[in-house]
Amino acid sequence: MLLIAENLAGERGGETVFANVDFALEDGEALVVTGPNGSGKSTLLRVVADLLPAAGGKVRFEGGGEKWPTASSACHYIGHLNAMKTALTVNENLDFWQRFAGEPALGIAEALEEVGLGHIGHLPFGYLSTGQKRRAALARLLVSRRPVWLLDEPTAGLDKASEARLSEMMERHLDEGGIIVAATHLPLGIEGVKSLDMGTRPHG
Repeated sequence: MLLIAENLAGERGGETVFANVDFALEDGEALVVTGPNGSGKSTLLRVVADLLPAAGGKVRFEGGGEKWPTASSACHYIGHLNAMKTALTVNENLDFWQRFAGEPALGIAEALEEVGLGHIGHLPFGYLSTGQKRRAALARLLVSRRPVWLLDEPTAGLDKASEARLSEMMERHLDEGGIIVAATHLPLGIEGVKSLDMGTRPHG
């Protein structure tokens, strides 16, 4: 499989925030996107996920077959917001996302064990601490199979032990032939990643 961005440009509020972005990622490769606030890191991920239209260029995904014909169909997207309903339990939230995304992978209980939350699935999501909420949201990556993970500041709110768990999750995903694009200010603890500095990109 291959995720390709060609001459990609993105806008926010009608203003171009990045342009001329090119990258190609094969099975098992990760790209870390860095840059100052406002440089377009989050916008880039949303364009790749097809949550925002590209202002120029295009994104292609090859090798996904009928199951994942486009980049958007192949992606898990974890943004700044956790996208979990506060009144629902953690289990209910993950059950929704598993049904919504299809392609079940780990069971909900097993996914919560992987992120160190095996004991709190019955609690309303709104009861959790900031770090627990982030870990529960990251469990979405595990309950359904998607080859491409798009992660926007995935370590936000995590303690060191949780950061280590996330690194292990990402390493395993890459070892299994997955692809990761992560926007972050902090090292992710995975080896051999490619890098893209949005702070050096032309803005138009």
